[in-house]
Amino acid sequence: MSLQSDRWIREMAQKHGMIEPFVDGQVRYVKDEKIVSYGLSSYGYDMRVSNEFKVFTNVYNSIIDPKNFSENAFVHQEVDVCIVPPNSFALARSVEYFRIPRTVLTLCIGKSTYARCGIIVNVTPFEPEWEGYVTLEISNTTPLPAKIYANEGIAQVLFYEAAEACEVSYADRKGKYMGQRNITLPVA
Repeated sequence: MSLQSDRWIREMAQKHGMIEPFVDGQVRYVKDEKIVSYGLSSYGYDMRVSNEFKVFTNVYNSIIDPKNFSENAFVHQEVDVCIVPPNSFALARSVEYFRIPRTVLTLCIGKSTYARCGIIVNVTPFEPEWEGYVTLEISNTTPLPAKIYANEGIAQVLFYEAAEACEVSYADRKGKYMGQRNITLPVA
């Protein structure tokens, strides 16, 4: 597998709809206001977080169970700035819709701006032929409330292309998170 460059990412996005909407280059300012950057970078793509968040709450004394996940564990918000409580987390979704080619696997890592504030972004790999909006897990590891800015950069996606196509893709096995449109909770 080899890491792909900005030229390859641009071509795949423009000709094959791999990333929609696609921003060709880094955006660092909006209306003269400095933001957490997003868009095409040298060897990846900095995706944005939408304004939809599910913030964890323990009002109902919930237990996190990936086989039986309760919607009551979250408060749904549509906001420009999400406040993640101390030592807690929120789920969100990407602004961009991804269509991953059969020969590609992605890894997603948090942006350093948030990492330096104790915010960890966890995203599992986008498997070959997976498509959808990305569900993001945003952890606040600090003892203080943390701000997450909607429609700004949240994580960088790195694209690795294999020398040959896999035998069975995510689409072939009808993966349970295929085509997700909203923040998607665990499915057992």
